[in-house]
Amino acid sequence: MVENQELIQLLNTAIVKTKEKRIDSSYEDRLSETCKKPAIHALSIAIETLSESENISRDQAAMQLVETVRELDSIWTDYVMMEGLSKLKDLLKTPPQQ
Repeated sequence: MVENQELIQLLNTAIVKTKEKRIDSSYEDRLSETCKKPAIHALSIAIETLSESENISRDQAAMQLVETVRELDSIWTDYVMMEGLSKLKDLLKTPPQQ
């Protein structure tokens, strides 16, 4: 069991290290530029509106908006993946034409 734990730790470390190589070190510039976009202003209005309409704090409203967008993104990611898998299955079922 100890060997298995060591292997899991090794794999987890490798996953983190490989992600580290792909991190864009210009994140501060990207964050600054993103925060200047009109969409951020629109989000601030949405946060305020949700906060008032649901009688919740702005923090709670912001979290609900972020969680909702993440859920939508997750649903569409799953949908696109399933569509791709379905097409692959169809391709594998069909014999190659000569």
